[in-house]
Amino acid sequence: MNKKNDIRLLRINYLRGPNLWTYRPVLEVWLDLGELEDWPSDRLPGLTDRLLTLLPALEEHHCGVGERGGFIQRLREGTWAGHILEHIVIELLNLAGMPTGFGQTRSTSQRGVYRMVFRARDEGVARVALREGHALLMAAINHEPFEVAPSVERLRAQIDDTYLGPSTAAIVGAATDRGIPHIRLNEGNLVQLGHGRAQRRIWTAQTDKTGAIAQGIAGNKDLTKTLLKAVGVPVPDGEVVDSPEAAWEAAQDIGLPVVVKPLDGNHGRGVSLELSERADIEAAFRVAEAEGSEVIVERFIPGDEHRLLVVGGQVVAAARGESLWIVGTGRDTVAQLIDEQLNSDPRRGEAEEFPLETIVLEREPAMRLLLERQGLDATAVPAAGQRVLVQRNGNVAMDCTDEVHPDVAYAASLAARAVGLDIAGIDLVVSDIARPLLPQRGAVVEVNAGPGLLMHLKPAVGLPRPVGQAIVDHLFGDEASGDDGRIPIVGISGSVGTTQIARLVAWLLHLEGRRVGLACRDGLFLGIRQVEGGPRATFDAGQRLLMNREVDAVVLEASVASILDDGLPYDRCQVGVVTDLAGAQPPVAPELARHDIHESEQVFKVLRTQMDVVHTHGVGVLYAGDPRLVEMAELCDGEVVFYESDHEHPALVAHRAQGGRTVSVQGHHVLLTHNGHLPVRCADLHGAAARRLTGRVGDQAIPTASVRALLAAVAAAWALGVSPQLIEAGLETFDPQPKA
Repeated sequence: MNKKNDIRLLRINYLRGPNLWTYRPVLEVWLDLGELEDWPSDRLPGLTDRLLTLLPALEEHHCGVGERGGFIQRLREGTWAGHILEHIVIELLNLAGMPTGFGQTRSTSQRGVYRMVFRARDEGVARVALREGHALLMAAINHEPFEVAPSVERLRAQIDDTYLGPSTAAIVGAATDRGIPHIRLNEGNLVQLGHGRAQRRIWTAQTDKTGAIAQGIAGNKDLTKTLLKAVGVPVPDGEVVDSPEAAWEAAQDIGLPVVVKPLDGNHGRGVSLELSERADIEAAFRVAEAEGSEVIVERFIPGDEHRLLVVGGQVVAAARGESLWIVGTGRDTVAQLIDEQLNSDPRRGEAEEFPLETIVLEREPAMRLLLERQGLDATAVPAAGQRVLVQRNGNVAMDCTDEVHPDVAYAASLAARAVGLDIAGIDLVVSDIARPLLPQRGAVVEVNAGPGLLMHLKPAVGLPRPVGQAIVDHLFGDEASGDDGRIPIVGISGSVGTTQIARLVAWLLHLEGRRVGLACRDGLFLGIRQVEGGPRATFDAGQRLLMNREVDAVVLEASVASILDDGLPYDRCQVGVVTDLAGAQPPVAPELARHDIHESEQVFKVLRTQMDVVHTHGVGVLYAGDPRLVEMAELCDGEVVFYESDHEHPALVAHRAQGGRTVSVQGHHVLLTHNGHLPVRCADLHGAAARRLTGRVGDQAIPTASVRALLAAVAAAWALGVSPQLIEAGLETFDPQPKA
């Protein structure tokens, strides 16, 4: 068989928000199959078997058949290369540890050109997955070798570089489970939970409630001990020293054995335990000095190291450490024994996802010092059966949450409060955490700001603890509080008067006393002030407003093109407005033609996104004069308000009969009608304000499009609970000209 030409990737577009494909971000790829359009899978001998050899788990893909093996069935019956690429990319993501189950491939109006999309939490990861999947598919088609393992490793490396760390991901996941939206604010772990004034921010396990002073105190072990001692938390006696000789003198004053450690170190690095000999103490000083700015000598506390996680004053998880030992074989070196007996543990690894770290003696001077005290080094060969202590502290990954004595929990909570931390990792040493501290001479040895959560999320032994949920509850109250971090968002889509609708709704919300952000074709507004001119009905402008900590309501205009290019800038909205399905009539606008949009039915599929994201306690606002928009009401999870100028329009009458609300015109008044209630007039279309808003001059008839825009704005404001009286007053005072 002749070698087939490569599939061309015509365009790659990352849709960051809800879109015509799904609620979630996706990578959309435009593919030109070229000659492969004439070569579906059943015409490529051996392709299915080669794919199964490379990716055996493709057998698990249901595809459209709806059962295991469904995709393989499609391959044997004949399917096209774009569809195959979709499944290969999904499987590579699964193998790399970022599972996804969503993908679609659809033909376009051009022969051989397809749109292929797949779920993508991160654009960089998605692009690498596409590149690797593309290479694998062409190798399989052309019967060429391909190494899957290195491909998956490259993808996994991209995930490690760009995805949230495990602590941050756990908090974000818990927020998502509660319906709290999030926005990633940098390439690292700074994340906004919620929108506008309702938002909170996290940076790993630090929050915007974590004070800088408290963080500074926690970074100074000596100061921390002073404060803890003052409030009655047991701490080991200690002294800051500036030389090896001073360390030995302090050790004699405190009483042997002692601990030598850096004053501002972390992760147990540079810590040497149970030292009694002068040479050991002076050597430990040099090790600790290399890890921190100053060195502290403390009384040695017998027992095991424990880490208690305190969130909002409560202990929510606890883990215990263990000493590490190796056993000599009489033939292997210490370094070999560490690799064979310790690093071979599948729970150990370099990545953050592993609960235990890989042991590398070259970067652990405290371990080397401990070995020296036993007369050994990395190249020494311990005798058969000889037990060698490799590490005294660290390895805190054994869950013991259910064992914590109330007295110990109280001491940990008091320590966090004394330092001033809302979230703290309390390190204490005690022989038995199920007993009170004082009788067994236990003590708190460190208080840590921004503690890692992995030891509690993925303990080496014991049950994982829902620490992400505890932090979210700390920030927003428990789920019963109803706080989901959301502010009212009004999304307006279509083409008929959408800018005027957006500006008028924002004005009415401003009069109600809200701090409103507005992004529309007229610019970007905060309150009544235009802060940027030019078209701002974009994803980026919407996200900027949602990140603004001053706004408590946001109004966003979204065109068909912006939804196709980026998706909506929010996951859910309080009010969604769709004005019409125009845009596909000849001549089709270039921004729609490039997306292969040529018919109003296609516009429907795009704009339904706006109804799809209306919150269950929100409201969809739809123009009842178009039967297709009336049908769109079925897609709205919340209430629906119809608007149309004819008060007796059949769609309005039917909607009111079912208990729905409508906005219409009767005579020359705008009428708000809710079945079972008396209709309310809220605007006079013959008045000066209405003439100004609709562009009417003298006795001219009011332009239909202007009336529709006014009714849509009134409906959206009414849906948000703005009173008819305030709506009427707002129409009287609204100035269509932007104010800089």
